[in-house]
Amino acid sequence: MRNKKNKSNRKDELKTRIVENKRVFTLYIVLRLSVILIMIAQFFNGNYENFFLCILTLILFTIPSFIEKNYHIDLPDTLEVIILLFIYSAEILGEIRSFYVIFPFWDTMLHTLNGFLAAAIGFSMVDILNRNKKSSFQLSPFFMALVAFCFSMTIGVLWEFFECGMDIFFHMDMQKDTIVTGISSVLLNPEGLNRAVRIRDIQSTVVNGQDLGIQGYLDIGLLDTMKDLFVNFIGAVVFSTIGYFYVKTRGEGKFAKKFIPHPMDMEALKKKPEEKKN
Repeated sequence: MRNKKNKSNRKDELKTRIVENKRVFTLYIVLRLSVILIMIAQFFNGNYENFFLCILTLILFTIPSFIEKNYHIDLPDTLEVIILLFIYSAEILGEIRSFYVIFPFWDTMLHTLNGFLAAAIGFSMVDILNRNKKSSFQLSPFFMALVAFCFSMTIGVLWEFFECGMDIFFHMDMQKDTIVTGISSVLLNPEGLNRAVRIRDIQSTVVNGQDLGIQGYLDIGLLDTMKDLFVNFIGAVVFSTIGYFYVKTRGEGKFAKKFIPHPMDMEALKKKPEEKKN
């Protein structure tokens, strides 16, 4: 009997969430169907790497609902929409549709957004602890913003570690190369001194006697990594600043509310199914 009641309660909760979040649910269904169709096409084309990438995308799509269902944390509709679009843009458009190569700004845009979203998640975790009466954990607005910033930058650094590892062990080139026309290197110093030798106006690169056909020298991922961390830094600073003033005014900022998760009102959720039955 208890299992039946629990199942009916879960169904009621799911129905109320769908009714309250029609736009998010519609977007979720559209993106999910799109990924499934692409996954089928990739399988029949023999692109098994992309096939498993689609499976990963479908799993990532379930994260927002998993958090809401298991941890009773309400994700604002705006935040949930951005998370879903972010996953789709990174995995399907970026990787499978090669938007990272077609549009040079694509990677930069997503890393900036990642810094912003990660700061929002880090900020919300501290904010939830601050609001919890049982917790003795209290931080000032400045330190809440600082934690959000540090959390975002940590996520950014861990992701760059992941990209570097995939490039080293699986030769995937996730850290995209940059063509430069000048380099400075201590290793090129003929006297063996710790003084960098500067080479300017590089017009071609030859490897093992073969001209690579590029007008410059390949920087192997370093500048791409630094650029990604820099735009992550910008996104983190932007949201940390927004979060600081949000706490200062104690939740009056309408813009910040759209990105900051908060604990669900479980009593209100329980009452809604009961009201419908009555």
